[in-house]
Amino acid sequence: MTKRIVVTGIGATSAIGGTAPENWTNLLAGMSGGRTLEHDWVAELELPVTFAAEAIVRPEEVLARPVAKRLDPSSQFALIAAMEAWEDAGSPDVDPERLGVDFATGIGGVWTLLDAWDTLREKGPRRVMPMTVPMLMPNSAAGNLSLHFEARAFARTVASACASSTESLVNAYEHLQAGLADVVIAGGTESAIHPITIASFASMQALSRRNDDPAHASRPYSADRDGFVMGEGAAVLILETEEHAKARGAKIYAELVGGGVTADAYHITANAPEGAARAVKLALEAAGRTPDDITHVNAHATSTPVGDPNEYAALKEVIGDRVHEIPVSATKASTGHLLGGTGALEAIFAVLAVKNRIAPPTINLTTQDPEIPLLVSGDPQPLGDGPQLAISNSFGFGGHNAVVAIASVDD
Repeated sequence: MTKRIVVTGIGATSAIGGTAPENWTNLLAGMSGGRTLEHDWVAELELPVTFAAEAIVRPEEVLARPVAKRLDPSSQFALIAAMEAWEDAGSPDVDPERLGVDFATGIGGVWTLLDAWDTLREKGPRRVMPMTVPMLMPNSAAGNLSLHFEARAFARTVASACASSTESLVNAYEHLQAGLADVVIAGGTESAIHPITIASFASMQALSRRNDDPAHASRPYSADRDGFVMGEGAAVLILETEEHAKARGAKIYAELVGGGVTADAYHITANAPEGAARAVKLALEAAGRTPDDITHVNAHATSTPVGDPNEYAALKEVIGDRVHEIPVSATKASTGHLLGGTGALEAIFAVLAVKNRIAPPTINLTTQDPEIPLLVSGDPQPLGDGPQLAISNSFGFGGHNAVVAIASVDD
């Protein structure tokens, strides 16, 4: 028997807000998180890209120092978002053995790893912190969330590049369907605005070079788009079976009705529209819905010359010409690209879109690329009356594709 899986809590921290409500308000207002980086290493290392979308609220402003010092920034952001989501869900009273963690990151503790390398070279092995490995390992966020919330059902980690946290949501959906838990803390995190990642992404021509205009650098679907903007932060959704949620009187934002995961087996960095289309189809099949039911799309839309039209091709393959009538939001234009954390943040935006019946704006859209004739607007778009079904897409290096389908619920 298929169970209904619902969203009962949300938490987020990014370049446009330190909480989920702040993110949503500022997203609707058209805020951009792109800003010039105020770090000495930018000039010292002569980085070709001098801006990014750093989290607007720094972890040290939220976490106690003894807690923060034992966590890589990626885990710090994860804990901040999870604490908000948990409180928002009413701090569920759940058997620890029925509480799980499905979490994700694309890169993990890059700051801890490279800081430790610098320490080793400059000061010797005795000065390398004993906590280095527990802080840098990709499963650090999941492990620390398990410790903090006493989640003993499982604490699993996905690392599938920019599809990571959407895949973690699909996993959470499947784990709840399988009866492995009653409640799951699901999401993703990333804090990789580091000289090595900026230099590397810039070297492969993936980043925008608009150093003179960071706020308008991420411009999905624009004819003059030239790459993505690095972002950071974390997002968490509390997912649980409807039975469990209703038994404790929890508020319900929306229903996670299905998800799909595929692999392209095509190219290590380039994506194939066929793989993305299959992921959308699988999500709809799991949801028991058809393409005609889709009322909103939160697109992956990184603002790269190749990625944006490929996603359009995938959507058109599944939805047909009706795709041109569905309000589409490309929210990375505002938040930047959180890599492994981006899917969970965009899933929250999809949840709030179907709940509030409004599609967020896509800022910085100048002249829309005629090869991508989607229904995109610089202003919020109303979704109308009746049941809402949103899909949220994420695609990552390695040929990873992950899609979740999110439906409105009766108030």
